[in-house]
Amino acid sequence: MPRQARRLSKTGIYHTMLRGINRQQIFEDKDDYEKFIEVLKDCKAVSGFMLYAYCLMGNHIHLLIKPGKEPLEMIFKRIGSRYVYWYNWKYNRRGHLFQDRYKSEPIDTEEYFLTVLRYIHENPIEAGMTENIYSYDYSSAKEYLNGKSLLVDMEFSIDILGREGLLEFFAQPSERKCMDDDTANTRLSDKEAIEIIKKVSKLTNSLEIQSLNQEKRNMILSELRKNGLSIRQISRLTGVSFNIVRKF
Repeated sequence: MPRQARRLSKTGIYHTMLRGINRQQIFEDKDDYEKFIEVLKDCKAVSGFMLYAYCLMGNHIHLLIKPGKEPLEMIFKRIGSRYVYWYNWKYNRRGHLFQDRYKSEPIDTEEYFLTVLRYIHENPIEAGMTENIYSYDYSSAKEYLNGKSLLVDMEFSIDILGREGLLEFFAQPSERKCMDDDTANTRLSDKEAIEIIKKVSKLTNSLEIQSLNQEKRNMILSELRKNGLSIRQISRLTGVSFNIVRKF
């Protein structure tokens, strides 16, 4: 079945999401998050895009972005290749990390721009990772609170509502889902699941399970299922094939 053509934005601004292949984890520790932010800065300088908001979750990324010198396809190719090269080197792995096609939706009005801006920053709350958008380290919410950033272009957002008005808008709970991701519909939050994986496996990060011998790996997978993790969640967080995990 042929892919549907992407809807074009009247303003040139898009809400985009890039997620791990098979919804697996793409950030394991603080260094991974910080490396991706470094990659974003480097690619922004080359590609000339405007970045209005970002949020890095365990297995996916949200960006509110306006392409500049390069189209979105080239921007994501550039970002993905740089981060994956480093990630594969760090974790001694090969192959793809990201799903091959990013998701996008056009931002055609200021009203929807603000809706998406707030939604992106609320992602960690929805996932049970924090109770306050400003306490999450890997989104642009803190930069809006502090009023300064080396990465995010805040002027457009502030011009719409003013800085105080924007912060008041962020404080209002959102009632609208924007290009919602179904990865949050699990019985345990990913944060809880990762802690269980580390406890059961006695490993420092969940991806190490892939490199264990089959007998030990299978024993851990079986215990994770007994601890309430779903098949899809285990596959996402460990990188082990869904078809292997489903046997337990």
